[in-house]
Amino acid sequence: MRTFIICFLLAFFISCNNSQNVETAQSKGVSKHSNSFNSSVQSAMDSYHQLTEAFVNWDSIGIIRTSGELERRLDSINFFGFRPEKITVPVDTLNLAKKDLKAMALNKNITDKRHDLNSLTQHLYAFLETVQYDDKKIYLQECPMAFNDTESGIWLSETKDIRNPYLGLHHPKYGKAMIDCGDTKTTIDFTSAKNKTK
Repeated sequence: MRTFIICFLLAFFISCNNSQNVETAQSKGVSKHSNSFNSSVQSAMDSYHQLTEAFVNWDSIGIIRTSGELERRLDSINFFGFRPEKITVPVDTLNLAKKDLKAMALNKNITDKRHDLNSLTQHLYAFLETVQYDDKKIYLQECPMAFNDTESGIWLSETKDIRNPYLGLHHPKYGKAMIDCGDTKTTIDFTSAKNKTK
């Protein structure tokens, strides 16, 4: 009986200590997502930013190489911690993003590749919004003259600074004069909601 009481008291104190640790972690704004999910999303976003930088530099070879890398990283996003019914829509959106990347690699014309970038960005934005990615702020930025000087194009950035992947540094008409053309349209920011549960 004494052994039972000791075991009970130990379990009680361990449980209390774990509760305090969870509360402490939540008060510090810990993500509601698993580390494996956040790190796999960040890895994909790192490739995405390399891709937009390849567009900035009018680097067709770099675009093809990085689009393949991004596709592989999207395939590797780890949904550990998500309930099964919460995965279907994000996975479908990622599949659309991967189709954009396949088209981007196949298209010869850089303007067509930029249309694929615009579509890819729409799908990645939808993915990040759907899963309520809360590891950091992501800025959705827009160039009002991305196509034919009249149609807009969007991209994602981790900073407010504008580096326009649609006009870039080597535009045949503008050169590098329009590299900072555009502005932040909206922000994906679930960082203040980290304490909420899925």
